[in-house]
Parts: sequence; structure tokens; C-alpha cells
Amino acid sequence: MRRRQWANLACVSAFALALGSAAASAQGAGAIDPTLGIPLPEQPSLILLDDEKPALPRAQASAEAAPEPGMVTGAVKPSAQPQASLATPELPMTPAATPGVADEPITLDIPEIELPPADPALIAPFNSRSGAGPLRSAEPLVPPPDLPKVVIDLPAGSEFAADIAARAPDALALPRLGERERTDILAAYEANGHKPLWIDAKGWSEAGLRLTAQLSRAGEDGLRPTDYPLPPFEISDKGSLAEADVRLSALAVLYARDARGARIDPRRLSKLLTPTLSLPSATEVLSELTGATDAGAVLAAYNPPHEGYRRLRANLARLREHLDDTPLVRIPSGPALKLGMRDERVPLVRARLGLGPTQEPVFDRSTATALATFQKRAGLPANGILGAQTLAALGTPATARGEQDIIAQMERWRWLPADLGQDHIMVNVPEYRVRVIRQGQIVHETRAIVGKPETATPIFSHRMDHVIVNPSWYVPPSILRKEFIPGLAADPDYATKRGYVVTRGRNGSISVRQPPGERNALGWIKFMFPNDHAVYLHDTPNRRLFANEKRAFSHGCVRVDNPFLLADQVLGPEWTQERLKRLIGSGERRINLPQPLSIHLVYNTHVVGADGQLTTYDDLYGFHRLVRQALEQRG
Repeated sequence: MRRRQWANLACVSAFALALGSAAASAQGAGAIDPTLGIPLPEQPSLILLDDEKPALPRAQASAEAAPEPGMVTGAVKPSAQPQASLATPELPMTPAATPGVADEPITLDIPEIELPPADPALIAPFNSRSGAGPLRSAEPLVPPPDLPKVVIDLPAGSEFAADIAARAPDALALPRLGERERTDILAAYEANGHKPLWIDAKGWSEAGLRLTAQLSRAGEDGLRPTDYPLPPFEISDKGSLAEADVRLSALAVLYARDARGARIDPRRLSKLLTPTLSLPSATEVLSELTGATDAGAVLAAYNPPHEGYRRLRANLARLREHLDDTPLVRIPSGPALKLGMRDERVPLVRARLGLGPTQEPVFDRSTATALATFQKRAGLPANGILGAQTLAALGTPATARGEQDIIAQMERWRWLPADLGQDHIMVNVPEYRVRVIRQGQIVHETRAIVGKPETATPIFSHRMDHVIVNPSWYVPPSILRKEFIPGLAADPDYATKRGYVVTRGRNGSISVRQPPGERNALGWIKFMFPNDHAVYLHDTPNRRLFANEKRAFSHGCVRVDNPFLLADQVLGPEWTQERLKRLIGSGERRINLPQPLSIHLVYNTHVVGADGQLTTYDDLYGFHRLVRQALEQRG
């Protein structure tokens, strides 16, 4: 019985070894999975220990060097249905074998194993003509990944770098562009690797188109479009494209500075015009424009943002819609005409002024009076004399002259800071008015007395920081030289008789002070914003002068009507006018403002109201005429 069990075990082992050998022979030593294309693991071999090995049959023993007797042999026959377990007693067994006698073959019923269908390519015979035959190795079904392509992208615009570097100096050759601005623009391009800012291979970029559009609309803001000529270029010429890019940068910088007031220098017109201009640098302009979503809107924003400026701009547009193209009487040039002079041009002058003809070409009083009226409207000295400036004004249509007036007034708005201050004081000298503005609304306004033409009130901006009650007045050097020194030379008691205190210095200098009191030239209170002109706002003992329509009587300071009402506005609720008035006569007292307050002394001769109506004021000091002439000469 033991021998038959050994035979059964040997048959099963042989079958398993046969299956493993078949698979290994089909796949080869380096078998590869046909689906995944990867090597298959080696099949494990069956190893029997010496005490478990069955006896080999005689036929096999003859081939072996040391055959082992007692090996059971048999034939394996597959069957449709599996039989009982080989180890069960019910398995039919052959009669027991006797030693030395060969056993009968043992027949085993083993279920048929279902194998996958064979690949025809593996079993097809080799065809010498077509080259077809059994595949030696299966092709992988998963293709290998594509190798990454090595791509080197050059920075955008780098193809213009050499041309920009070469042509930049020529592109920046603009007459009004300063050397510092040229240097800054070159530095900006160098920092950008000389790549273009406003062009691409097709011409202007979107940002460049917005800039050029704004430059073409320069006239809407009273600027001269011919000051910003757009550069021509050929798209096929990289050199002209590069030069156009740099030129557009230069024009944008020039526009931005002009919009902030760089077209004329106020201090060259008069030493009393001392605004602090806020001119942007080229670096600042290009930095803001290149980083903006809408470069054109950013460039336009350099113009004044103030409501007074916007109203003038709208008035200018309306004025240009109704330009008067009526031809004027042409008056030939010649010597100045004064009252009583005879000249063949007198009939032409009268016709231009709307006067009737006369029998004699005499420059009579009616002609001189009409000419003086015209000069006043034109902002010229109303002297009734036909000089070169008046003759030029007569040759300009009324609408064109009005356009020039509006543009000159818009120019003076450029002298003001872009931020006037949420709360501020505005003193309009030609209007003789003082206004307090809070949150954009006028909360207080009053009449003012300003400087005489020979002692004009200066135009500038500053910050008011304190108020002095019961002030002393120190006579300014100009009045000291003109009045007190000659008076003291004639009478040593000249100052004392008038209530002034004279102090003499060791170096021979003198100062004259008027103590606080009812007759003090500053009145009971003054509003201080220390400045180079030594002017301020103050009270006055001569209050009857406020009744006059034209109030140019001071030595340069601004006298304020009802000054304690103004103090109530600037000092806040803690210092009411009743409390301040209780300090009168008790000695000089300084009171600081809760917060410094911006103050602007302006020269607005042309003002457009909320209703769109234009109001003009006298050109008291001729500042308006100086600005208009300076702009015309620039053209």
C-alpha cells in the first residue's frame, strides 16, 4: 500500500514539473509578459528530499548512474470529470507488486486543464518569402514615453535690444526734454534689458495705442498737440520701430511734466509767483505707465484733478464749438497811437472797436476810451494807448482770445498741489475773497483786502499752524526803508509819536514794532503760516475799507473781514469767537491749530461756476497777461 501511494505522489509531481517545463520552454529564459512588456519571474523548481524520493522505474534506472529500484510507473490520461482524491481508500488499486516484478501501468483520471488559446504568430511556420514566422519576443503594447523636447525661448522684445540701444540718443533729442530726463529714460531701458515698452512685431502694443491716443487729445486740456508729435515708423524696419518706442517714452514724460506745470517757470515771470510745482521724474512716469492697465488714463491723470480745472476744461470745449470765423479788420503796424495823434490807421481802429466813422483821422477821446475798455477785457493795461500788444490783441478774434484766456487760467491751476487738502483755505486775490473748504464744501467765506499793485500779494501755497491774539506788528523791511528811516532821519521822535517802539542793534540796525492795541495795524488777531514772503492773514483797525468793491490797499498781507468768525472755523469748537474776544487786551497769546490747515493764495481771474457760467475778474497785477504771453511765445 505504501508503494502505491509513492507512485501516486510521483505521478502528480511529474505532472506539475511537466507544466512548469512547458511554460518555461514557451517563454524562454528571459520570458516577457506580452501585455505589459516586462520580464516574468522564474518558475520555482520542485525539490524532493532523499527520504521522500520515490523509486525510479527500470527503464529510467538504466539511464541513471545509480538507479533506484521500486519506482512506480504509469500512464497519465485526462478525463472529463475529476476522480476521488488520490489519498482516499476508495481509489481502485492494482494488486500488490512483488519484489523484482514489474508492476502494471497505473491509469489516473485527471481533469483537463483549460489553457488560453495559443497566439498564431507563435506557432505559424516560418515563411522565407514574406519573412513571417514565429515571433521571437512579444512587442510591448504600452509605447515608451516621448522624450521632452529642449526649447529655448528668448525674452519678448529682445530682438529690438540692439536697435534700441543704438537709436535711443537720437530718439531723445527733444528741445524741451531736460538732460536729467534723458538720462533717466536711458536708465529705464537699460534696466529693462533694452526691450521695448510700447511696440511689438506688429507695431504699437495695446499700451502704446492708449498712450498715442491720449497725446493726440492734448488740446482738450489746454496743451498744444504739436508739442507731442507721434513718431513715424515702418513695421518692416526694426530700427524705426525701436526709435519710435523710445520717442514715445520721451513724449509721455514730457506730457506728464507739462500737465503738472512745467511749460513755463512762474518764478521767471515774477518774484511774487512762487508756487511749489510737483513735477514728476521720468523714472516715476515710466514706472507708473508701464505698470498700468490703462496707460492712457494714467497719463491723463497728471492734469489737475480739481473741480475748478474741470469746469474750465468743459468751458474750453464749448468755446471751441462756436469759434468765430468772421474776418477782422486788419490794422497795419506802426508807431504807438495816443490821444490827439493823427494817423491813417485811426478809421480802421474805430471800425475794429465798433465805433462810427469820423471826418478826420484823429485818435480822439472816444477812440481812446473804447480802446481802454477793450484792453481791460483783454487783460492788458487799460491806458487807452494803441501799442504793439494791443495791436496784436485787436488782430485776434474774440473767441480765440477767450480760448487763450481759459488756457492761461488752466495753466495756473497746474501750479497748485494735486491734493489741496480735505480741509483747506483758499484766498482768491483778484476776487478779494477768503473761503474755508471742508470735505469739498464751502463752510465759510468772507471779504478780503489784498496788496496794492506796487506791493502785490504773493501767490503760493503753505500750511497755517497757529493764531496769535493781541499781536505785535513788526514793520517789514520794505516799509521801514520807504517810510520810517526817512521819517526818523527828519525827526528822531517820528516813530514814538505814532506809537511805535524802535530798537537799535549793536551793528547799527534798527527794528520798529507796534505794540498790541486798538490801533495796531494787525488788529486783534492774525493767522500765521510762516513763509519767505512774511505775509499772513490778519484783522485790521480800518474796517470801513471792506465796503469798497475793489480792495487792493495792503502792503501784501491779506486783511480779513470778521476775523473771529474765521478763527472759529480754524481753531475748532474749543475756541469759540466769544472765548477769543475775552482775550483781547490781555497780552499776546499764541494758540496752535488742532491740525495744520493747508492755505492756498491763488490768482484766478477766470472762474466757471457750477452753472457753467464764466466770471472774469480784473487782472490786478498783470499776472494773467504774463502767463498768457509766455504760453503764446512758447508756441
